[in-house]
Amino acid sequence: MLLTITTTATPATDLGFLLHKHPERVQEFGQSFGTATVFYPEAGEERCTAALLLEVDPIALVRSRGRNSPDFSLSQYVNDRPYAASSLLAVALADVFRTARAGRCKARPELPGTPLPLEIQVPALPCRGGPELARRLFEPLGWAVEAQTLPLDEGFPEWGESRYVRLTLRGTVLLADALNHLYVLLPVLDDGKHYWMASDEIDKLVRAGAGWLGGHPERGLIARRYFGRRWALARTALTRLAELGDETEEQLEPALAEEAPAGETAGDEAAVAEAAVAEAAVAEAEAVEGAAEGGGEEAGAARKARPLNTLRREAVLRRLEELGAVSVIDLGCGQGELVAALLARPRFARVAGMDVSSLALTVAARKLRLDRMPDSKRARLTLFQGALTYTDKRLAGYDAAVLMEVVEHVDPPRLAALERVVFGRARPRHVLVTTPNIEHNVRYEFLTGLRHPDHRFEWTRAEFAAWAARVAAQYGYHVAVEPVGEDDPEVGPPTQMGVFTRDQRS
Repeated sequence: MLLTITTTATPATDLGFLLHKHPERVQEFGQSFGTATVFYPEAGEERCTAALLLEVDPIALVRSRGRNSPDFSLSQYVNDRPYAASSLLAVALADVFRTARAGRCKARPELPGTPLPLEIQVPALPCRGGPELARRLFEPLGWAVEAQTLPLDEGFPEWGESRYVRLTLRGTVLLADALNHLYVLLPVLDDGKHYWMASDEIDKLVRAGAGWLGGHPERGLIARRYFGRRWALARTALTRLAELGDETEEQLEPALAEEAPAGETAGDEAAVAEAAVAEAAVAEAEAVEGAAEGGGEEAGAARKARPLNTLRREAVLRRLEELGAVSVIDLGCGQGELVAALLARPRFARVAGMDVSSLALTVAARKLRLDRMPDSKRARLTLFQGALTYTDKRLAGYDAAVLMEVVEHVDPPRLAALERVVFGRARPRHVLVTTPNIEHNVRYEFLTGLRHPDHRFEWTRAEFAAWAARVAAQYGYHVAVEPVGEDDPEVGPPTQMGVFTRDQRS
């Protein structure tokens, strides 16, 4: 398997200083699964290319990877590891270019801090998700991405396309950043690491992802795949990386649209059980923490350091308690984080969660441990599938309804149907709506576009206030708009919340 790095900076041979590999030498580096060779196909003042060639020893590969192979049943006999870029290439890259990845160069200390025009090519890369996923992962990092799907066999075009792409990246980037992007994302695209994932991998991801992964719009998918869907490891890594404080917990859950192929596992049963226990412990701890009332400067600092989804959940719970709600329905409950927090407070005598996704509700039931929930708590809970754009009598009869980060996932032409169903038909006494403030997005250094690929829109503060006022007037409510998260004096809070209360006479 091969990877090439080309620059046209002048003098282009400075690439040799940055990589700590002399352009006039061919150097070999032994790996547990083969041999990595670094050489320069071209090395001129105007253009220089470094190549990393990894030759895999099939016998050593079998011995080193054992049952951790994602295709174990045949992998000892038939596999693509010697030919296609994968976690093997990422490991070799990390070893061979260790100093370059750290951004150090004793001979020319000014070079690592200078962005270079780079072109990186990977001739054959397994890409579960196709060219579109490659663009989603690399474009937010400043790369121009060219990902071409390779045919199964050029001699038999009727066989169709393979799962491999020819990847070319172009951009003006720090070389250390480029190497770390590749180290993390090559195995993510391949979606199959060749070695067992353990807790020490958290430190590796944190080091390689420092400065860019915490703000990547696909950071949840990246962490899930990087850790082979070991949720507890992914949760810990992203919690350490997250500077945005935004959808950390939600990002770490399995993507609902990314179901595993039949027969695919996320490791052995012990690892899966450990991850499930860790998830439940985190959810329970956050629910208790949200229920506690802290005070003073230290408590304020702790709240400020919390992820935005935690602050948002606490703000919703606090307002529900202030409003005196006893029965609450979470519309678009997802995987049950708010539902769990509501159930942890006995004052909420009746709690319901509705979502359009049956898979999300299945995950919610697992996280809530419905099969082991005490009868007294289970009697307070209702979970059901439904859509907010269709009238449903099951939505009526609650003191309060919550739409937490939901409206922005609805196509604008269908918002009127949602308004009619929630405010016109269900008509709870109170409705709480939270949604991102798009003006605050400029504070997220690595964010491009909207905060989530499924968002149909994001409102400014003025747009949200106008929508809330119109809906309130149309359906007999009055509304107050409140900030959630730090209220930036220039661009406002990261999240905005509308608290609707039905007029007494309506």
